[in-house]
Amino acid sequence: MGGQTGAGMMHGHGADGTGHDEVTMPGLRGLNATPEESAELATMFRNFPTFTREVTNLPDGIRTVTRSSDPEVMDVLISHVTGMIARVEAGDDPKVFIQSPTLDIFFARPEAIDTQIEVTDAGIIVTQTSDDPQMVAALHTHAAEVSDMAARGMQAVHERMMHQGG
Repeated sequence: MGGQTGAGMMHGHGADGTGHDEVTMPGLRGLNATPEESAELATMFRNFPTFTREVTNLPDGIRTVTRSSDPEVMDVLISHVTGMIARVEAGDDPKVFIQSPTLDIFFARPEAIDTQIEVTDAGIIVTQTSDDPQMVAALHTHAAEVSDMAARGMQAVHERMMHQGG
């Protein structure tokens, strides 16, 4: 097209030039993520207004309580949280394209995190602690990132990636 733009052209805004696709959400795929994991992420991003979340920053970690007002979304949330924590414990990074670099330390040093998960009527309660100050800082940062995504959905991800130069 020699530099021309037409009505059918899309503004390339994604890292791979494909732009944003809020329908198929290609950024939720990963080099090591299953289609089911990507589908869970899509369900959560599409339904983020159903989430409520409380975070307590502890001196040695975090305590989070996350809930969805939609029972089906809540089931997806529980599956996602337990699945990702199992991946962290195994050091098995899904390498999701939009994944925050904050997670790198979790997958590199899973032995430095102690995790407790409890599912109650209040929601899924996750307590993660560490003796490593660098890990505690990463836990605090990641909890804030997740809270932002729960509050604002994909807009939070887009803004974080733009600030990181992604």
